[in-house]
Amino acid sequence: MTQYRSNTLEVGKNYSAKELDSFVSTTDVVLLANNESQLFTDPEREYKVKDQFEGFFEHSSENGEKYFREKRAYVLEKA
Repeated sequence: MTQYRSNTLEVGKNYSAKELDSFVSTTDVVLLANNESQLFTDPEREYKVKDQFEGFFEHSSENGEKYFREKRAYVLEKA
């Protein structure tokens, strides 16, 4: 299996689920996919990177505060 060793994904480009699996195994990122929990069920399925963000807000249920997390997040769509 070819390992995807870049530290970023390109917006507009397609990647297979196995490339994305390798990517998240070696990179601290968040992937948001439109097929929810089935992202890695078919290793050959392709996903298009629709958007990229340098971080996101997260709400803490412990103290009610909102925190900005500096962690790259990618929006994926089944191709």
